[in-house]
Amino acid sequence: MIRQLFNAKRRKVLVDVNTQRDFFLAEGNCCVRNHRRVLSHIRRVMAWARHNGIPVISTCEVYPDNNGNGSINYCIDGTEGQKKIPYTLLSNRVSFPADGSTDLPADILRRCRQIILHKRSVDPFDEPRIDRLLSDIRAGDFILIGATAEGAVKATALGLLQRGKRVTVVADAVGSHNKKEAELAFRKM
Repeated sequence: MIRQLFNAKRRKVLVDVNTQRDFFLAEGNCCVRNHRRVLSHIRRVMAWARHNGIPVISTCEVYPDNNGNGSINYCIDGTEGQKKIPYTLLSNRVSFPADGSTDLPADILRRCRQIILHKRSVDPFDEPRIDRLLSDIRAGDFILIGATAEGAVKATALGLLQRGKRVTVVADAVGSHNKKEAELAFRKM
């Protein structure tokens, strides 16, 4: 009896971390230092994902408006700075708020090409819904882009690695505030 062996095609997922106006536009409240160069690379990676039908999981930081009394003055809920860069949005997408819930439809990645998940902290695994999705999803490769290398991208990469996932960080498509801290973060990842 001959047993056929199949090489399963490794499923890829693009994880788009915080590609928001406050991080990537010069007038943003928390603009990364290398935003012009990084934006061109992010545009290319998003075009590649569109062309190849790669599903996209996007995370966005969203903080409440504390009437200027809070220590965080970027990605405030309802402001222009909190919105995603337009070319990081796919037409077939769904968005979920940061509400502490773990509810997700079972076949969400079959129905939508992009899932946008809001979070209230730098680490996406602090949000139960994001933790559930990134922990349970069956994918061979997670490709990371976004901001910042020393913050959310590092937290996402290390969280995925702790869960036994294979992670690729597109360093040219990751923004940072501090070059030395970013270099250290890339070595940790």
